[in-house]
Amino acid sequence: MIIIEKQVIDSIPVLHVVNESLKAKKVPFIIFVHGFESAKEHNLHYAFLLAEKGFRVVLPEARYHGERDKKLKQSELMFRFWEIIIETIHELNTIKDYYVHLNQVNKDQIGVVGTSMGGIVTLGALTQFDWIKAAVSLMGSPYYVDFAKRQIKHFQTLGVHIPFSEEQLDKQYRALYPYDLSMQSEKLNNRPLMFWHGKKDHTVPYEPTYHFYKAIKDDYKKNPEKLFFFTDNKAGHKVSREGLLKTVDWFEKWLTV
Repeated sequence: MIIIEKQVIDSIPVLHVVNESLKAKKVPFIIFVHGFESAKEHNLHYAFLLAEKGFRVVLPEARYHGERDKKLKQSELMFRFWEIIIETIHELNTIKDYYVHLNQVNKDQIGVVGTSMGGIVTLGALTQFDWIKAAVSLMGSPYYVDFAKRQIKHFQTLGVHIPFSEEQLDKQYRALYPYDLSMQSEKLNNRPLMFWHGKKDHTVPYEPTYHFYKAIKDDYKKNPEKLFFFTDNKAGHKVSREGLLKTVDWFEKWLTV
């Protein structure tokens, strides 16, 4: 039987999903990060299918979301977008350490996956943690600095007040450099990485992410099967069921060997 437990790890609310028979055992481990203005519960269907395959799955709540909601206005939340992403990246390490300490994680079988903002978190986390052995980005982008600049230009076009000076914006862009995978793709180090993206996505544009995939293909020429890009020609900013099933297949292939 698959069980769902609510836990709090160092003030981070999480859902812990696992087959009850494996609860106290050392098993492959996956952290699933939700999207912007979403919540951890919204990805339980992924967790259930992964738990059926023998994974321990943990779904954390990002700052200012779900149980951590501070009732911010959407504009206030949007201008904290990158703050949330960077904090979430470091919280992944806290969560991983917790289950490692319990001796419930096989250190050679740890994966990270996320949708939209969670996909962006996943790609940034690959620059920081070599304990991530396989990853899936669903509608994410590795271009932290370019994406942040694109957001600001979009707000300016809409006439939205930007509560930062140019100097403050430049400082924020510089703070993203260490997490920008597009600037340091060598940190992938041939780790299995799958992308899913809808071609009609206007929230996190398809083309830049696909461009990155093409740019790193040569890095995987000795192990091309470790890099996969699933393009959905009809989809916008919503993962299809096929994308869900491919995600499960990806981790089953690379974290259970």
